[in-house]
Amino acid sequence: MTIRFVLNGKPVEVEAPAERRAVDLLREDLGLIGTKEGCGGGECGACSILVDGVTRLSCLMLAAQLQGRDITTVEGLGTAEAPHPIQTALAECGAVQCGFCTPGMAVTAAGFLAGNPSPDRQAIREGLSGNLCRCTGYQKIIDAVESAALAMQAKPAMQEDE
Repeated sequence: MTIRFVLNGKPVEVEAPAERRAVDLLREDLGLIGTKEGCGGGECGACSILVDGVTRLSCLMLAAQLQGRDITTVEGLGTAEAPHPIQTALAECGAVQCGFCTPGMAVTAAGFLAGNPSPDRQAIREGLSGNLCRCTGYQKIIDAVESAALAMQAKPAMQEDE
């Protein structure tokens, strides 16, 4: 079947079997290997993507469910030259450890912060509760999300001053 959707801001049209999983379509067919497959059963969050701005687990989605949607993967959050504030904060806070969970954490945190611009640490913990870090570096990850929230709040004020 033909599937049309917007991927990281660009229209995409791809042929895929109806039963193909979204994570496989993204990684294997479209080469977006930032989306990881951890458990393959919706338990770890490594495969998190944003679907119309809402965090979803691509290992539990069929490719056909991407039809007509706006999809953001970690590759679409930012660039090396202009990273998303959560990507900057994860690096600056040393919250990347082995890095396997980092793309899913970054995508989930970006979606969470879009809807919760001033979260407290408990809200951050709850917002990231579906994402597992096998290195157990949760404190630094929470520090990073808190730092990104502050940076995102400060950025509009800085732009007004310019």
